[in-house]
Amino acid sequence: LACEDFKKTKSSTKIASKAQKIYSDFIQADAPKEINIDFHTKDHISQNISEPTLSCFDDAQRLIYSLMAKDSFPRFLRSEEYKELVRKQQNGNQKRWLPF
Repeated sequence: LACEDFKKTKSSTKIASKAQKIYSDFIQADAPKEINIDFHTKDHISQNISEPTLSCFDDAQRLIYSLMAKDSFPRFLRSEEYKELVRKQQNGNQKRWLPF
């Protein structure tokens, strides 16, 4: 979501500050929300963060989406929590799929 918001930024000043925030939150080593990306992608972003473009996080975003599609989402679909939610929905015990 941070990348999608970043891509909508118009001001060059805000592009720089938002890029730095994404970098410090998600990319740099030991970031509080560090994402699982390969060294090459991380290094490429690190080298270009001083002059960010609206597409500077695209490769990382593609990698994360791919990882989610191939690993995280299938694992979620196999989880007991998801299976229980489906069972409840099929049994008519809940009116909605999600609790919000």
